[in-house]
Amino acid sequence: MDTKAAVIALLSVWGVGATATVPATAQETEDATDDEGTDNPLLNKVWVLADKDESRPGPMQIFLQDGTLVTDSCWETYRLSKWQQVSETEISWDEDGMTISADIASLSADELVLNLKLGKDVQEQRYVVATVPYVCPDMIKG
Repeated sequence: MDTKAAVIALLSVWGVGATATVPATAQETEDATDDEGTDNPLLNKVWVLADKDESRPGPMQIFLQDGTLVTDSCWETYRLSKWQQVSETEISWDEDGMTISADIASLSADELVLNLKLGKDVQEQRYVVATVPYVCPDMIKG
């Protein structure tokens, strides 16, 4: 999946995708994965930060095979960053000119746990694969 496809997928999640798009069949999706030659469960999935407050879903991360990280949430605009897999158990990405490093504590087909190294602190973040369809809730007005 390239950056353009990721943005289109993200817009589709928002419900504002192009009207001329045709949904991919399971066979097309499987073929695309085979063509890319990857079996890395981290890649090309929409990971949503699991949070205790389901009324305010957490940010989404999409780690694309081409080294692009798509970050988005229902509450902020999306961001495209460069990311890399440093080793089997470590990734890093650029965020506002800073390199964020994270250990992959666990990774399965439907769950990702990262330990972000933030200076002297380590922050655990648990992600799950987004369900489809996915629509952000209305913002609470107060």
